[in-house]
Amino acid sequence: MPRKAHQYLLDRDGRFFARLVVPKGLRPFLEGKTELRTALGADRREAIRRLHGAVALLQHKIALAERRSAEAGRREVTLGRYPLAPAQIALRNYHERLSFDEDMRNGNPLYARSGYVDEHYVERLRAGIAGAADDTELALLIGDRIERFRRLGNTSAEFGTDSWRELARAMCVSDYESLSRVVERNEGDFTGAPTHPLLAQAVPPPDEKPPVSIKTLVTDYIAAKQIVGKGAEADRRWGPVFTNLRKAIGHDDAQRLTKQNLLTWRDELLKTLSPKTVADVYLAAVRTVLSWAVANDRLEVNVADQVRQEVPRRNLDREQGFTLAEATAVLKASRAYEPAERENPVNREAPQTTAAKRWAPVLCAFTGARIAEITQLRKQDIRKEGEISVMRITPAAGTVKAGGYRDVPLHPQVLELGFLDFVNASPEGPLFYPDRQDKDAIVGARTVAGRVSQWLQKLEVVPTGVSPNHGWRHRFKTVGREEGISDRVIDAIQGHAGRTAGDNYGDVTLKTKQEAIQRYPRYDL
Repeated sequence: MPRKAHQYLLDRDGRFFARLVVPKGLRPFLEGKTELRTALGADRREAIRRLHGAVALLQHKIALAERRSAEAGRREVTLGRYPLAPAQIALRNYHERLSFDEDMRNGNPLYARSGYVDEHYVERLRAGIAGAADDTELALLIGDRIERFRRLGNTSAEFGTDSWRELARAMCVSDYESLSRVVERNEGDFTGAPTHPLLAQAVPPPDEKPPVSIKTLVTDYIAAKQIVGKGAEADRRWGPVFTNLRKAIGHDDAQRLTKQNLLTWRDELLKTLSPKTVADVYLAAVRTVLSWAVANDRLEVNVADQVRQEVPRRNLDREQGFTLAEATAVLKASRAYEPAERENPVNREAPQTTAAKRWAPVLCAFTGARIAEITQLRKQDIRKEGEISVMRITPAAGTVKAGGYRDVPLHPQVLELGFLDFVNASPEGPLFYPDRQDKDAIVGARTVAGRVSQWLQKLEVVPTGVSPNHGWRHRFKTVGREEGISDRVIDAIQGHAGRTAGDNYGDVTLKTKQEAIQRYPRYDL
């Protein structure tokens, strides 16, 4: 956890608390308290996990005190810090006007006896509602109250702008409706409610709702997925996404997140990222987590549901997999690879990296596996099953996109090239990256996978338009179809999910996979 977050963690004799100091000027609005605390229990790890959500709740209390201070004229608030829609501001103004009317009736009988309503003022309000009043006339009518809501941080609308005029007309509706209630009350009817759709359909401001920490939502979503064996990659892939989002909107409260926030964020991301990355990674991550939050009653609405980004159609000028000639060139380079000689041992290539460059392309070619599934292999993942030499791809070694393990028979040419001799001569543990207890296996496997890719690209044996590693998956499927192998069997070997519910019935046995693998032709190396 970043040091900044630790400043809110308090340890008192083995009991942990989230702590937030109350600014001196806000203490009168929080019962004179100098700090706020929330108990987090005695387990430090659990306390740290709960810290962000607890701090968000405390910050919400500080924000409410800040607003009460601003309403009392004691404190200025940054413009737009607590934004409300025009209808919400109008609704708040409506209730405040009627509250004032109630106070006056309770404190001064002459007020109620007069029953006076300024008809000229009412006509000016009607002109404002209709859009017939100019900005100067609107300012004279309700400009002082718009400025008050600006000081409270509910709007940043500037005089003369379209947004200011929209708010001014909404305030005219609010005043007109409140005066209608005043007239009704003068006749003894206190049951009236606003009839104008702007107020009748307005969603009350969510000021008193406790905040929902975006960071905590992500953590809880991932934990929920991991319980059922999913979400292994979500933390690594989505962590930076939500860090970026929180930085862009300036807070961590999902309750305050708006569709406009996300649209602005999306447009900013497009300045540096491709539309596909924005659509498939950034927006998809936010939409998924918020959808989970709604389904689990953590939020009432998913504001990201309609925020999309169109992705340009990809124009392909060639096949995505290697051709036979291209595949042969890559495999020849791989089998002939020798690391550069270095006098300084520190600069020498790790033997595991050398092994990855020699064997990873070969294994990809004959299994159609993902490169990281190959580079995460351990010695214990290679075994004999009767007469069949088997490679097990398992999440226990790092990660598997489909979630479960799968056994893949080794092609005869892989065996003839001496792969089992290499495995038997290797120490226990990972085959293609150094075995370090303090290093994440996934990181080690991905690091060496990247080095293999960079090396092949530098050799210029990988054509433009083909992924140095993923090109093997395309080729494996293409060759399998040419050899008449069913897609169901190819998918089982490659780790692709079945296309229909029927594909999940029955098993593709090791014998079936072995017969399929043996039908793949050899390469002339």
